[in-house]
Amino acid sequence: MLLGVGTIRDASITVFVAGVTVMPALAVDNWPLPYEERLATRPSAAIDLVVIHCTELPDMRMAREFGERIHYASPQTGNSGHYYIDLEGHVFRFVADTRVANHTFGYNSRSIGIELVNIGRYPYWGDSRHQAFTVPYTQAQIDSLRTLLAQLRNDHMNLHWVAGHEDLDRRLEPASDDPRIRLRRRQDPGPLFPWPQVLQDSGLQRLSPPAEPSR
Repeated sequence: MLLGVGTIRDASITVFVAGVTVMPALAVDNWPLPYEERLATRPSAAIDLVVIHCTELPDMRMAREFGERIHYASPQTGNSGHYYIDLEGHVFRFVADTRVANHTFGYNSRSIGIELVNIGRYPYWGDSRHQAFTVPYTQAQIDSLRTLLAQLRNDHMNLHWVAGHEDLDRRLEPASDDPRIRLRRRQDPGPLFPWPQVLQDSGLQRLSPPAEPSR
């Protein structure tokens, strides 16, 4: 498989952020989506935020199938993150950093989306009776995520913020089992995501916009 730009497989090579040795570099397998070239472009300087997602699907195969689906008739693109990390910690790049992927409502133009494979609430995302996240993220995933964040900071000089999908998309929708109940559309990466471990020595600050008024 091809490697992503600026990545290597030699774990003895380290990433440098602001002249400080951080951790070994990470191999990234480049696996571009079929419609990647139809996504809008942007300069590296426009990127100041990483958004962490949970796929809420059982495996990488299903995540890939969802990412390839066309959701927008024009320009024939879909919804996906830029990077995906499977349960073993392998990292795949679906969309180049300098392309705008559709992953977080209102924040796509400035952010990079990272998806962690995790079952989440699958397959009852909209059911008010099944809203708990019960499966922890693997340590291999968290280790790869931390290394990927360091590499991204090294690649994009204005990258200073990180957030969960749940921090940024706070829209509500009727529950599938009872439309009188309104649920958060996005709840990932969820309560089992180890924010203190991920933020430690990352050089990133967690972005949490003010709460929107109730509607």
